[in-house]
Amino acid sequence: MISTSHLLYWVLFPPLIGAFFNGVFSRHLSRRVVHWVGVGMPFISLLAVLTAVLRLTGMGHDASVTATLFPWITVGTLHIDFSLFLDPLSSVMTLVITFVGSFIHLYSMGYMEEDPGYARYFSHLNLFLFSMLLLVLGRSLPLLFIGWEGVGLCSYLLIGFWFDDTTKAKAGKKAFIVNRIGDFGFLLAMFLLAFVMKGDLSFPGIKAAVLAPGSYFHAHLGFVTLVTLLLFVGATGKSAQIPLYIWLPDAMAGPTPVSALIHAATMVTAGVYMIARLNFLYILSPTTMAVVAGIGALTALYAATIGIAQNDIKKVLAYSTISQLGYMFLAVGVGAFGAGVFHLMTHAFFKATLFLGAGAVIHAMHGEQNIWEMGGLRKHMPITNFAFLSATLAISGVPLFSGFFSKDDILYQAFTHRIVVNGHQVLPAWLFQLYWALGLIAAIITAFYMFRLYFVAFTGSLRSKTAHPHEVNWSMATTLIVLGTGSIVMGYVGMPIEKLNVFEHFLDPVFEASAPFIHSTGNPTTMWSLMGASVTAAGIGILLAWLMYAGAWRNFPQAFTTKCKHLYSLVFHKYYVDEIYGALVVRPLMWTRDVLHQVVDKGIIDNIFVNGSARFVDLVGRGIRIVANGDVQAYVAAFLLGALALILIIF
Repeated sequence: MISTSHLLYWVLFPPLIGAFFNGVFSRHLSRRVVHWVGVGMPFISLLAVLTAVLRLTGMGHDASVTATLFPWITVGTLHIDFSLFLDPLSSVMTLVITFVGSFIHLYSMGYMEEDPGYARYFSHLNLFLFSMLLLVLGRSLPLLFIGWEGVGLCSYLLIGFWFDDTTKAKAGKKAFIVNRIGDFGFLLAMFLLAFVMKGDLSFPGIKAAVLAPGSYFHAHLGFVTLVTLLLFVGATGKSAQIPLYIWLPDAMAGPTPVSALIHAATMVTAGVYMIARLNFLYILSPTTMAVVAGIGALTALYAATIGIAQNDIKKVLAYSTISQLGYMFLAVGVGAFGAGVFHLMTHAFFKATLFLGAGAVIHAMHGEQNIWEMGGLRKHMPITNFAFLSATLAISGVPLFSGFFSKDDILYQAFTHRIVVNGHQVLPAWLFQLYWALGLIAAIITAFYMFRLYFVAFTGSLRSKTAHPHEVNWSMATTLIVLGTGSIVMGYVGMPIEKLNVFEHFLDPVFEASAPFIHSTGNPTTMWSLMGASVTAAGIGILLAWLMYAGAWRNFPQAFTTKCKHLYSLVFHKYYVDEIYGALVVRPLMWTRDVLHQVVDKGIIDNIFVNGSARFVDLVGRGIRIVANGDVQAYVAAFLLGALALILIIF
């Protein structure tokens, strides 16, 4: 029998083998072989994860498993092993990644069946899954960073998969560049930690150093704030938060299953995972916690407002993803690390379902993505309708669906949590209540724009004159049924009842170091009151969407956009943030590049150092050639003239 530690290799490496096989031998493989390898390898990882996690749960409350493959970096005091680490947090992440990721691979069989880049697609998709698994299983910060960069590279390859289209190629490049900006902050933080930790950057090593009596970190809280904020800069890039969220809407240029994989279970959740993993460090800096929660709450509200006015079905879901990630950062920022990971898990199911449902619609509508060209699709696509409606109810926070439990948990803990250091509350209560209010308003808007999307696309009658929508094939339908069902049931593992909250109890050992810094003012009355507010928020959003897009107020949206066209234009154009970035950042950098190219590169380096030195040598050569012309009589005459000149000078 394979040992639990060796099972981690079976979790990590099958997708890498699949990526290598389909990438290297793509020209010699049939489509059947490509998808057997491309889809089979993720399912092998899923089976290995299930086995490893089942064994882990039988090892006790604070169990973990480590597998060291080889010594990786040894330079002076710096020693880093290639070690994998399975504990409750990485168990949740690997289960989500392999389960949702495997079914997205299965879905891709039907979605990409006619694409000439079939083998290349599965190779990149497998490599992406490997990188994400390395990110969450890595036992040290540098190994996490390798996976972090790996998913960034693979997202570039997958977003720009159809690189013959210039727009799609630019979208991949934009994602890559924006992520590099965030990663610069991550690298700086890692270098600072390496200096203080004397080379030990493993998570258990950092945790032990933080918790040690007389710890450097407790004595230098300014250093902790600097490091955690720099790490958060990396998280804003990878997890698309203000101000580095701008790459994610453009990432819709990739195939729809790629959007589901990147925006649901994997890459965009990396920042949330990183903060949850380093919870014992973040909790030492109330300033950073306030910034994380504040950015999360603002992002949740800001992105939700943009989603109201979008007409591209994938763009609506893209801004929805940014908004839901904001909720996760709100959670970890107020110290509700378990709630943040819980929403990460439920979001993976309902957002993957929404994207794959959108992909099914686009597939059936022959590439059409404008929701105003759709309508009546629930009659033509009953399976897709079931999955999409289930996920829409979940993301809107409707009771008994998964998103209700996780989103309500975040809002409850945002309202009742306080950060306490040495017995003193370090952040004012009104700040947490402000975060709760922003999250509640975002919840109303979320329910509104998601049901706007559903009512416009799936109810009424078909508006397109050319499309003939139909239900999807078996691989796509199976995936939609499985993930759609998950959108309904996955919330029950974290029910807000002490004895039934299996999810929170499972993660308790990971967050026990930060627990003493968190004080909850909640009680049953507060919990039920806030739950009522959350349900009311969802109800208001759904009712408004129904009245405006399926009920008596159908003329209101058109009248509003006519009367308030400037406001509508502002929201429709995403507050012109891309244009502002273009004017303030991109164009000045391009102008600087042109000046440096013309003045420094061509004017100074080329003209003086490269071409100038060549001209100087040529000029000297020409002068020497006048004298050294090979004429002996001229040499004798020059010699005599020189001798005569010397005589005259001397005498």
